[in-house]
Formats: sequence, structure tokens, C-alpha cells
Amino acid sequence: MTSTISRRGFLAATAGASALGVSGIRPAHAAFPERGILVVVPYSAGGGSDISARLLARDLEPVLGKPVTVENRAGGGGWVGWGSLAQSKPDGYTIGYINVPNIYAGYLDKQLAGTRKENLESFTPLINHVTDYNMWAVKPDSKFKTVKDVIDEAKKRPGTVTLNGGGHGTDDHVAVLGIGANNGTSFQMVHFRGTPEGKTQVLGGNIEVYACNVSEGAEDVKAGVVRPLGVMSPARSKFMPNVPTFREQGINEVWSTSRGVAGPAGLPKDVETALIAALEKTISSPEHKAKAEALSLDPDVIKGDAYRKFLKDSEQATKKLMNW
Repeated sequence: MTSTISRRGFLAATAGASALGVSGIRPAHAAFPERGILVVVPYSAGGGSDISARLLARDLEPVLGKPVTVENRAGGGGWVGWGSLAQSKPDGYTIGYINVPNIYAGYLDKQLAGTRKENLESFTPLINHVTDYNMWAVKPDSKFKTVKDVIDEAKKRPGTVTLNGGGHGTDDHVAVLGIGANNGTSFQMVHFRGTPEGKTQVLGGNIEVYACNVSEGAEDVKAGVVRPLGVMSPARSKFMPNVPTFREQGINEVWSTSRGVAGPAGLPKDVETALIAALEKTISSPEHKAKAEALSLDPDVIKGDAYRKFLKDSEQATKKLMNW
């Protein structure tokens, strides 16, 4: 790999030579970024990942002073998008939205062993954006009134109570597997390309329970489109304060997805530093926080090495839970 040098270091190293008029010295490159940036979202439009990524992109533009474009590359449980991100040029102009625990299944699942060469080391983690807790809801006329109703039904007919999912190993799927294992039963996950499609199937009566994140379900709850059963957060969500947690209903379960930003492995250090600084400034601004909370999103900054450790710890915890 060709070594890189920061703009400041380059200028310091060549200042004397330039003053003497020595030819053949490459001029210092312009500060990053010199052009627009692409953000890859590995899920379809309209879901929680897409909504939060587009909000971040809009607010990142004025900070960077360059266009920030979002592109949805859905499929493969997220790995159509993540695979293309890992293979992109490590120059900082293509970054992507990563979701945990969703990302781990593509390379940890024993059933997929050998089908993918990419893993967590294929990326340069930059910053966590939001933590979004899981929840269950049903269509308004469902017979299920509480989380316990669903679990009791699943104990009567294990492996047949249906919930929507976004792919093998996604946060909804991992949560359901954990809840089943912890409560002596199992469920049937029916996977779709994204949460909006799953919601359509729930409202159409084809799926019994709507599994989603708070950001995806809060507005539908307020509008009466779905009826909430419970939120998998440690305390009640500020976005749905009247909805009880699973814990309040005697089901000690806390599950969430964390959505953040990464680039491909091998980003130059000065580019990585510049991106983290711009992203942190964006996410931490009062304006962005207000917009995020209006969408039922909870900004949660974890950056750089701390974010890398968070992802690695989460990877190992998921591996143990899933027996991968």
C-alpha cells in the first residue's frame, strides 16, 4: 500500500525546497473533502436506517461544505450495501451506514461460512449515530393485548407465532431468538427487504406481530395505525412514554440496534480524523439533536477507537448469543 502523509507534514517537509525553487516536488493536496461524499445505506428507503442516515447526510453537508448523497443498496441482510462499501476506494468519498448487531450475521453465521471474505476488519469505524430500541406492536384489532399474551401463545404453539424481520441476524431477529430462548419458546420470523414491507404484511393480517424499532413505530403508534405492546428499553421511551417496557411486564429483555458510520478499511488517518470531526460536530449540534428527536431518534456519540471497541465487544456478545 502506498504510504500517505498529512498536508501539514508535507508542507513542513518541503517548505525549504520550495523556497529554493527545487523542481519535481508534488504540491500539497487540498484539504479533505474536495468533492461530494456518498453514504451507502444497506436497507430500502423508508425504514429506520434510511430515515436516520438521510437526516445525518442533510446536516453533514453544511459542515463539510460539499454535497452528501445517500444511496440505498438493499438486500442480502444488509450485505449488498456493506459488501460494496468494503470494496470501495479508501479515500473517504464513499462511507456507509452500519447497523449492529445486523452486520455480524453475514460473516459469523456458520451456515454462511466461506461465502463472504469481508468482516468487521473490512471497515474503518468512524462514529455511532443513534441507539434505537426494539419494540413490538400489532394491528389495532389483534387479540394480543400485552407482550405476555404473545409469549404465552408462543408457548402453546412454539415456532409458529409470526413476526416480521429484515433478514437473518438483524436486530429484530436476534431479539426474537433471545426472547424465545430466555422464555422457553420460539417464534417464526418472516423476513422482508425492509421494515415498511413487514408493516404492510402485519396490517394485512399475514403476520401476527410487528417487530420494529422505536423510530420506525412511534409515529404509527401516535396515529393509531398500530397498537404497541411494549418497548425493549431499560426505561420507558421518551418518544412513547405511555407504552410500557418489556421489563415492566415481567419480561426482562433489553434489545436495540446501534446505527453508525464507517468507511472501508485503510482510510488515510488524516481523512479518518476529518470525517470523525465533521460527523461529531454534526451529531452533537443542538439543531441536529432536535431534528433527530422529532423523528424519535436518540443521538448517541461513540467515536474512533471507542467505537471500534464497542463494535468488537458487541460482535463477541452476539457471537455467543447466536452460538456462531
